[in-house]
Amino acid sequence: MALMFQRLAHNFIKNGYYPTDADTISRVLNTLEPAEKGDFQILDPCCGEGVALAEVQQHLGAQRVHSFGVEYDEERAWHAKELLTYCIHGDLQDCLIGKRQFGLMWLNPPYGDLVTDQTGATSQWKGRKRLEKLFYALTNGMLQFGGVMVLIIPNNSLDKELSGWIARHFERVQVFLAPEQKFKQVVVLGVRRRVSEAVDTVEVRNRLMAVGTGELPDELPRQWLQQPYIVPANQERGVEFALTRLDERQLSQVIGENDSLWRQFGMLFGRAATEHRRPLCAMSGWHLGLALAAGQVSGVVQSRDGRIFVIKGDTHKEKKIRVDKTADAKGNMQELRIHTDIFVPAIHALDFTPGSTTFGQALVIR
Repeated sequence: MALMFQRLAHNFIKNGYYPTDADTISRVLNTLEPAEKGDFQILDPCCGEGVALAEVQQHLGAQRVHSFGVEYDEERAWHAKELLTYCIHGDLQDCLIGKRQFGLMWLNPPYGDLVTDQTGATSQWKGRKRLEKLFYALTNGMLQFGGVMVLIIPNNSLDKELSGWIARHFERVQVFLAPEQKFKQVVVLGVRRRVSEAVDTVEVRNRLMAVGTGELPDELPRQWLQQPYIVPANQERGVEFALTRLDERQLSQVIGENDSLWRQFGMLFGRAATEHRRPLCAMSGWHLGLALAAGQVSGVVQSRDGRIFVIKGDTHKEKKIRVDKTADAKGNMQELRIHTDIFVPAIHALDFTPGSTTFGQALVIR
């Protein structure tokens, strides 16, 4: 299979970063087929320059696929933005990504030991603390049930703990040796299932653990003769995919695409305000308090004697204290203090009457 984006991938082979090679991508694509109907959402939470996921998007049918990527390196992330539908430049742990949103996850995470406890979840791990396990723990819940995982990791990452997680979360689990063995990688394929389903996970866990201890599997075949892994269509609900801390460059991009930070800005902050209607009868103090509390008393007003004010209504709570003293039959005095909350309406005003002695002063009308 001829791949479209490998020249771009080759440009980024530097500084210890090596994207998924073309042969491995091509062979993985042979295992995948799209569902017959619907659109698809696919995710790569450490997408590099975006090549691998872009190839998946083309393979499944570009017009039906929305691709989502996250990348920490700025240069690679901005190249990925040109290939993928959506891409975030940032730390995965600073992202808000909803659960069960994606029909496929391509996960080729960074490799290595965690030097420090980067997340509270790692304190509960029983096995070796690895970056591969951290990325798996953060992302496996993003796959919808029936979604396909493509996990590319060194074979020795498959310890008892990670093997148990995969066996518990996935069915149709298969593991193959990657064609490129620079990092001694394996490719794990699986379909996300409900953990509540009663299945025997021991055989799958032991098979993965054997790979982790050096019992290497067969190489991922060039021609896939087994049942394909069907990527399911999305579940037609809103997508949660955002970064909690935007840098200046991405902030400018968001504002440029949407004319503001909020797509619904016009609806929430409409220019045409609803005209207030005058009450039919004179307002009592109780009604006035409600109107003030609701912010309905504000703006420019003119009094009957011609003075002009800019006013803003408000209501605050005060306590009214009543003290009752009584004496019993023996002459002992008892004091009862009753605290009652009362709501006091007030209007803050600026005097804008030309020539007024209080022009520009702030007044309180109570």
